Amino acid sequence: MRSPDRFFSAEQVEQSRRYHRPLYVAQAIDLVLGLLVLGLLAAFADWRIGPWWLAAPLLAAIAVAVSAFVRLPVVFWSGYVNEHRWGFSTQSVAAWAGDFFRKLLVACVFAAIPVLGVVGLAHALPSWWPVVAAPLAALFVLVVGFLAPVVLEPLFNRFEPLADEELAAELRVLAVRAGVPVRDVLVADASRRTTKVNAYVSGLGSTRRVVLFDTLLRRAARPELELVLAHELGHRRARHVVKGTVLGMLGAVAGTFVVWAVLDDPRDPTVAPLVLFVAMVLELLTLPFWTSLSRRFEREADRFSLDLTHDRDAFVTVHRELATANLSDLDPPRIVYRILFTHPTAPERIASAFA
Repeated sequence: MRSPDRFFSAEQVEQSRRYHRPLYVAQAIDLVLGLLVLGLLAAFADWRIGPWWLAAPLLAAIAVAVSAFVRLPVVFWSGYVNEHRWGFSTQSVAAWAGDFFRKLLVACVFAAIPVLGVVGLAHALPSWWPVVAAPLAALFVLVVGFLAPVVLEPLFNRFEPLADEELAAELRVLAVRAGVPVRDVLVADASRRTTKVNAYVSGLGSTRRVVLFDTLLRRAARPELELVLAHELGHRRARHVVKGTVLGMLGAVAGTFVVWAVLDDPRDPTVAPLVLFVAMVLELLTLPFWTSLSRRFEREADRFSLDLTHDRDAFVTVHRELATANLSDLDPPRIVYRILFTHPTAPERIASAFA
């Protein structure tokens, strides 16, 4: 990691530390509680709720809900109290609670489907169920990646085409120059929740999209917006979403066989908490790989944005402004960086413009 002193003041570095250090503690507590709840449910819960085809998804949803409510005080503090304290959140308690329950519902569905698949296939194919479950798990990852922009993302935000037609035309020209033309650049109403700024790419095939936060549009000048879009187009040009999806599919296959090795009787629907516990442990163990890969993708997109725009001043301004607006951690502890950071730090990104 680059020292932040070259590009940011000591006061800015210290402020970012004061914001983030308690959040890291909260994340650690949240993780421990999640593992503890699922581990205890896997070890001691012996629920019998109707036939297996009803019990399996229901027990998975109950395990997710119990875990979510045990962790709720920590999640509420980090996602609402602390965000208000630092002036980032624009939500009321009711709006935050609505998001919480929507996320919980999505999590319950995403837990119930694979658990039902494991138990159901074990009933149908007692000896061969992993051989069938593995490709189905990979297919599930692919379907989610394809449908997420049009099914999941609208649960939390409204999306509109960029209203400024002149700017939209300029950005489409930039996309053509990048070799990845886009029909529309969408704007998300992120200001309903936060003052933070961001942009991202998601989707596969016909659901691919580039999304800008409305907070970013209000804050950034046109050269900076072009730089941000160039970065997101870099992800598309390098097919980062596709590569990540393929790796996720392979991970789902490997995870299926780990679950097979762990379960004594996969036909028993009470294995639901154990399946979820194993999935959480695997996610934790592989997290450093995923964040390292993400940082690599971000560096590639940064370089692409510089090569496309030839505007180093805008690049520096964007990453200074993003770090300032979002109060990004400018000097994280090394272990936190290795495990949690999906992006290089702002000092790293700015320094890359002068390399």
